[in-house]
Amino acid sequence: MTIKNLYIFRLLQKFSANNSFAYTGKWITSFLIIGIVSGLGAVVFEYMCGLGTHFFMDYLAGFNPPLPDGEYSHFESTGKPFNKWILLILPAVGGLISGVIVYVFAPEAEGHGTDSAIDAYHNKGGLIRARVPIVKTIASTITLTSGGSGGREGPIAQIGAGFGSFLATKLNLTDRERRIMMAAGIGAGVGAIFRAPLAGALFAAEVLYKDPDFESEVIIPAGIASVIGYCIFCLLFGWGSLFHSPNFKFSEPISLIPYTILAFVLVIFGKFYCDIFYKITDLFKKIPIMPHFKPAIGGLATGVIGFFFPYTLATGYGYIQEAIYLEKTILFLGILAVGKIFTTAFTIGSGGSGGVFGPSVVIGGAVGGAIGLIFHNFFPGAVSDPGAFVVVGMAGFFTVVSNTPISTIIFVSEMTNSYHLLLPSLLVCALCYVFSGDTTIYKKQVRRRVDSPAHQGEFMMDVLQSIKVKNLMHYLKQVEHVHEEMRFSDFKRFFSTTRQHYFPVMDKNDRLVGIFSSTDIRGVLFAPDIEPLIVMKDIATPDILVTNPEEDLHTVLLKFTQKNIESLPVVDKNDKGILLGMLNRREVISFYNNQIERLKNQE
Repeated sequence: MTIKNLYIFRLLQKFSANNSFAYTGKWITSFLIIGIVSGLGAVVFEYMCGLGTHFFMDYLAGFNPPLPDGEYSHFESTGKPFNKWILLILPAVGGLISGVIVYVFAPEAEGHGTDSAIDAYHNKGGLIRARVPIVKTIASTITLTSGGSGGREGPIAQIGAGFGSFLATKLNLTDRERRIMMAAGIGAGVGAIFRAPLAGALFAAEVLYKDPDFESEVIIPAGIASVIGYCIFCLLFGWGSLFHSPNFKFSEPISLIPYTILAFVLVIFGKFYCDIFYKITDLFKKIPIMPHFKPAIGGLATGVIGFFFPYTLATGYGYIQEAIYLEKTILFLGILAVGKIFTTAFTIGSGGSGGVFGPSVVIGGAVGGAIGLIFHNFFPGAVSDPGAFVVVGMAGFFTVVSNTPISTIIFVSEMTNSYHLLLPSLLVCALCYVFSGDTTIYKKQVRRRVDSPAHQGEFMMDVLQSIKVKNLMHYLKQVEHVHEEMRFSDFKRFFSTTRQHYFPVMDKNDRLVGIFSSTDIRGVLFAPDIEPLIVMKDIATPDILVTNPEEDLHTVLLKFTQKNIESLPVVDKNDKGILLGMLNRREVISFYNNQIERLKNQE
C-alpha cells in the first residue's frame, strides 16, 4: 500500500469504526447535505440582508454605504435624500424588533452567535434547538440592515451549525458525531458567506480553542461541506473574492519593521475592543429591564454615534475596499476604527444579533490602513503600498480577538485574493497571537482539548492507556497470605488482629489459587455450627480477576468496576500463580490524577 493510499485508508477509518465504505459514504453524504443547506442558507441570508438594507437604509434614511467590489446591490437605489435623523433612530427600531423576536422565541440566539455554537460544541454535545437558526437569521437581518454594527459570520455559523445538529439528531447519531456535523455546518456557512471555503473549514476547527489547537476530526468534514456551500453561494451571487485588491507583492524586507509596529498597534486596539465590548455587555446585563428591550437601548446608542459618523454603522466593508485603493484619509480610518469598536459593542453587547468577525475585519483594516499611510508619508522607501497594510491589518486584528492565527491568514487571503501577502501576514499574526495574551472576543473558547468537556473522557482514556501497571509497582501492597487448608477457626484468630480486607489463598507450593474478601466470610461467621467443617479454600473464589505489570490502567479500571472491587492481585505476566502484590483502586486513581497535573504543568 502506497503512502497516499494508506493516508486515505486511515482517513476513512475516522468515520467508520467497522471500516464500512457504506458507512463512510453515509457520512460524506451527510456533509454534502450540510454544505447544500448551509450554502442555501447563506443565499437566503444574503438576499434578506439586501432586501432589509434597501428598505431600512435606502428607502427610509436615504443612506447607501459603499459595497466591496465583490458584492453588488440586489435592488436599485431609491434616490431618496440622506436623512440623518431617521438614521439616528433606525438602529433602535431594529434593536427593538430583533430583541423581541430573539427573547420570545430563542434567547440563546442573542449576541454574536459563534460563541453559542462554541458552547454547544464543548458543553451540549453539539445540540442546538432547531428553531435557533431561523430566529437567528431573522433577528440578525433586522439588526444589520437597520444600521446595527455587526457581521454576517455569527448568524450564518448558527444557521449551518443548527442544521448540522438537527440532521445528526434526526439520524440518532452520537454526541461526538453531532459535534462534528455541527462544526461542519459552521465551516460551510462561514466559507460560503465570505467566499473563503478553505478558511471556513480551518476556522471551524480552530475557533474552538484559545491555545494553538485544532479539532482535527472536524477539518475534513468541514472542508467537504464548505466547498459545497461556497459553490452554491457563488453560483447565484458570482465567483471571485469579497474584496478586490491590486496585485500586492512583498518585495521589500525593510517593510517588516513597519509591519512589526503594526502588530503591536493591533494588539493595543484588539485588547481595547474586547475590553470595551465586555464592559458594555456587563453594563447592559445590570440594567433592570426585560432583556427584550435592551437591544433597543444599544441601538439608540449606536444611532447617536452614527448620526455624527454614519460610516461606523452596518457592515462597513465598502469603506475598507476604498481604503485598499487608498481613497480614505488617516483621520477617516482612525475614526472608523474607534467608532466601529463602540457601535459594535453597543449593538451586540446589548443583546442584538450579529457577528463580530465582520466588524473586526473593518477595524483591523482601518488601523492597518492608517498605519500604512503614516509610514508611506514619512518613510515611502519602507512602505510603497500602504493598501497592503489594510489587508494585513484585517488578519492581525482578528487574530488578537479570536486566537485563530492560521485560519485568519487564509481568511483574509481568500477574501482579498492577496496571497502574495502571506509572509507579512504570518509575521503580524504570529506577533499578534503571542502578545495578545488571554484576550478573546469568544468567551466560550476553552484553552485546549484537554480542557474541553467534550474530550475529557477521551483524554482520560488516552492517559490511562499510556500508563502500565509496572509504573505503579511501588504502590503494590504486600499482604498476608492464607493457606488453602487453614481451618476457619484458625483464620478467625488471624482476622481479629488484621485490618486487611482481601486475602490471597495459596497452595502448598505457595502459588495463588484463590482469593476472598472480608465480605465473603460473613455467612460463616454467623453460622458457628459449620465452622469446624470449613477450610479457607471452601470460601476462596478460584476464578481470580488479576492484572499483570504489562496491562494498562484503562484495563485495570475496567476490572475494578467489573465486579466493584477495591483491590486486584498483580501476578507475573507469564505465570498467574506467582503473586507480586495487591494494587488498590485508590492508588490507581491517585496516580492518574498526579499524571494529569504533571501534564498540565508541562503544557
